Amino acid sequence: MKSRTPQQRNQMLLHEPINRVIPRMAVPTIISMLITNIYNMADTFFVSQIGTSASGAVGVIFSAMAIIQAISFTIGMGSGTNVSQALGAGDNERADRFASTAFFTAFIVGVVLAFFSLRHIDAIVRFLGSTETIAPYAKDYATYIFYATPFMMCSFVMNNLLRFEGLSMYGMVGITTGGILNMVLDPILIFGAGLGTAGAAIATAFSQFVSFVILLIMCNTRSDAISIRLSNFKPGLRIYSRIFYNGVPSLGRQGIASVSTILLNTTAGPYGDAAIAAMSIVSRFVLFINSSVIGFGQGFQPVCGFCYGAGRFSRVREAFRYCVRVTTLLLIVLSVISLLLSRQIIMLFRRDDLEVIRIGTLALRLQLLTLPLWGFITMSNMFTQSIGYGVRATIISSARQGIFLIPALLILPRAFGLLGIQIAQPLSDLATFVLTFFIVRSILSQLKHMPDREA
Repeated sequence: MKSRTPQQRNQMLLHEPINRVIPRMAVPTIISMLITNIYNMADTFFVSQIGTSASGAVGVIFSAMAIIQAISFTIGMGSGTNVSQALGAGDNERADRFASTAFFTAFIVGVVLAFFSLRHIDAIVRFLGSTETIAPYAKDYATYIFYATPFMMCSFVMNNLLRFEGLSMYGMVGITTGGILNMVLDPILIFGAGLGTAGAAIATAFSQFVSFVILLIMCNTRSDAISIRLSNFKPGLRIYSRIFYNGVPSLGRQGIASVSTILLNTTAGPYGDAAIAAMSIVSRFVLFINSSVIGFGQGFQPVCGFCYGAGRFSRVREAFRYCVRVTTLLLIVLSVISLLLSRQIIMLFRRDDLEVIRIGTLALRLQLLTLPLWGFITMSNMFTQSIGYGVRATIISSARQGIFLIPALLILPRAFGLLGIQIAQPLSDLATFVLTFFIVRSILSQLKHMPDREA
């Protein structure tokens, strides 16, 4: 990979045409997101061959992994936003402090989480929504995931730091290598070694450690990347307040998503393991589709942060509108294709369970109807977060899977039974779109009246 000097990187982010620089930045992050979600789906696919209860276990523990990821992204994106703005303003020393503080903080938090989770694993798998039949599989899967928590968290942080530095290609190497390794190890350990759900977890844990090593090497050996150094680890109230302020939208988006996933498993539980398995499969597949949009948005964020830090406000608006157009069109195409193949998609995972197929097919079709709205919602969340509008970014990130979804999951199943669970997410998407539109319209209006600083 050819290194780019800081001056060349700044020139690219601040001056090259938007329709060239954002796709260039986005391709590595899209690949990383797709690979990450493909190996998540591979876990679901291979474990589903064991049985419906095993398939449900992956869905249950996915909420725990989402909590780990939420905390990691809070640290990684919170520090990454500050790194991006510091580099855009030419303050490399401040960028160094944020990067190293984020890395070592993530490792310490990961160790604490792993210790606590392993000590209370039985209670945790129950809390996450396991039934009596799912719990043994969930415990096997969770044990090794918790062992890998410190390395998972640091990997997420480093990937975000590299991305916000405009070096998403380096992050892609670490993430995709681990993801491909996971997919190779899954069938070997699950079936070849006879480890079942524990084999899937071991594959994931080992792959995450490999990604951690590669990303750390990338950060500390590439001349154009900010190095991770203990000497730059300078924790303090001021630096943590900046990380938290800019990172809390990620906590809202992913942390509340994990809460809603736990609630989803709990509300689906009375309808049997088939309902939990079906909704887990649908969630994984829809997340896979949206991963391309998230990846595109992650290519947009460093451009947005650099330009905002440099006072190029008209370029920020141009980049946002371009990303909304591209991602909305992409989601319309993918939604139509998936609607036509929805039953076959569910059958890929549990061909022999007619109840899983019935529940999952309807739930998938309903979610696909509102999927095109995610382009605007996702870009708006990343836009507000990247320019430092932490409160409004948090509201947007919390709305879809928190502010609207949690009440929907508490109310609708009582009125409509299983159908209430299936329609909860689409209705939440519609409400979130309306809320986001009014929030972003006011911010764009403010930016329109802010004059650009001289380049």
